[in-house]
Amino acid sequence: MKDKRRLNKILKLVFSLIIFFFIWFAPAAIFGISGLTVIEQRVMAIFALATLFWVLEIIPVWATSVLIIGLFLFTTSDSSLFFLRPEHLQNGQQLGTLISYRALFATFADPLIFLFIGGFVLAIAAPKCGLDVTLARILLKPFGNRYEYVLLGFLIATGCFSMFLSNTATAALMLTFLTPIFKTLPENSNGRMGLALSIPIGANIGGMATIVGTPPNAIAVKYLNAAPFNMNIGFMDWTEIMLPIVIILLFMAWIVLIKMFPFKSQTIDIKIEGKAQKNTKAIITYVTFAVTVLMWLLDKVTGVNSNIVAMIPICVFAMTGILTKDDLGKINWSVLWLFSGGFALGLGLKASGLANHVIETIPFGEWSPLVLIIGSGLLCWVLSNFISNTATAALLVPILAVVGSAMDSTLAPLGGVSTLIVGIAMCASLAMCLPISTPPNALSFSTGCIKQKNMIKVGLIMGIGGMAIGYLFLILGGTYGLL
Repeated sequence: MKDKRRLNKILKLVFSLIIFFFIWFAPAAIFGISGLTVIEQRVMAIFALATLFWVLEIIPVWATSVLIIGLFLFTTSDSSLFFLRPEHLQNGQQLGTLISYRALFATFADPLIFLFIGGFVLAIAAPKCGLDVTLARILLKPFGNRYEYVLLGFLIATGCFSMFLSNTATAALMLTFLTPIFKTLPENSNGRMGLALSIPIGANIGGMATIVGTPPNAIAVKYLNAAPFNMNIGFMDWTEIMLPIVIILLFMAWIVLIKMFPFKSQTIDIKIEGKAQKNTKAIITYVTFAVTVLMWLLDKVTGVNSNIVAMIPICVFAMTGILTKDDLGKINWSVLWLFSGGFALGLGLKASGLANHVIETIPFGEWSPLVLIIGSGLLCWVLSNFISNTATAALLVPILAVVGSAMDSTLAPLGGVSTLIVGIAMCASLAMCLPISTPPNALSFSTGCIKQKNMIKVGLIMGIGGMAIGYLFLILGGTYGLL
């Protein structure tokens, strides 16, 4: 079995490299892009290699991002290997614009990276003082002990946690609260499956509501706030757009789960073990958490960018010893490196001039804006069911930013380029058909309470229904100037 998997991976690697070298060395004329330079052709080759590596998962997705930046630095930057930037080319093709190596290295320290580090630090500090337990009790208490309301409580509580903590940490946390409940329920019962499925659904959907909720949101905001769009979308702006969609989808999920997994017993007892601490460090954590969230929500009022606000928990917890050097290892660095690769792809497209050449060559203005919006969302949703939703967003958003800038006027009646790119972030979070689709799916499936066929059914309903509701809201809101 191992030999078969190894052979399969080798075949995928060989196929990917063949495509890469073909694009790299092929005559420029075959691409049909007028004035294509050598640097632009290399960017195309690297982009194709990244796509294949991410989709086929030949190496870990974060490792692909590191490879992307390395290839850009050594082959397309102004400090690349000397023989790859000759002054005169034999075939008459122009070398083109070299990419600043400083700009490429800067993708490792983009302000959005620190926004997510702040979110990860909050997630690390919360369990240390019982803040997670306290919030869970507060969120679940109003729902009593009737099964259908307990189910709704877990959906809402998971969704709320996922807005500010990572989806993975949220799912792990909520499953610890469900474990004692599972022990009291019969195996393979509808109640177990419904409650177990509420965790990944709540985590995936809840993350849509804020910029820090899930990486695709941050990727979308980065491109919308950059030239040529310069939309200046703040933390609260994003939440105002997405929170209504999240609320509708959580209630939709509640109805779907009740209908698909009716529970015989009327009541369920919830026991959340653990207690909140009341020492100095706990108080500091509570206050810091509240101040950080409040300043994120009021970023346009305070004038402090949400990326800068993320430094509050980092600084406070580091100074007070709540964040230790061992805790730094718990930060999900692989996600941050994955971010960097996606940012580098976007930089390569723009800085090399390839984006402008593509805009000039392809008649985007003749495309149907509705087909583009829905089609790109469906593509994102399909890909995200099989590969990382962050990798999918990192791959698609730079391309759609180029397309959106060319179709800005034709997209305007449907809400503009924001509908196109925000839709990608939304569809990435709605991909939850398989255990491999998201970490929350995998964690919930590992409990043994969920059958894969049930996850697929619920995932299809939530994905297709969620896209219909989400796009309807985005398009109508954009059309009538509500967003």
